[in-house]
Amino acid sequence: MSFCHFSGGEIYKDHFKPGMYVCSKCNHPLFSSRSKFAHSSPWPAFTDTIREDSVTKMMETLTAFKVLCGKCSNGLGHEFVNDGPEEGVSRF
Repeated sequence: MSFCHFSGGEIYKDHFKPGMYVCSKCNHPLFSSRSKFAHSSPWPAFTDTIREDSVTKMMETLTAFKVLCGKCSNGLGHEFVNDGPEEGVSRF
């Protein structure tokens, strides 16, 4: 499954089949379906990356990090601190 590809609408927001989400530019593994959860945002939401080096993060505000592919630096969106499904868990 490609992630972060927006062409005619986001097709993975409500997709919950088992699998791995990869960068649409370089196929680098980013997120597992095991860390995916339902959220009101228009994008898929995850609690964690597959590996520590799956993404690169840069602080934008005290509660948000810009998230890039850890291999090719493709823009993936943000990590929102403490906005996950449980208290103290972030949302990608």
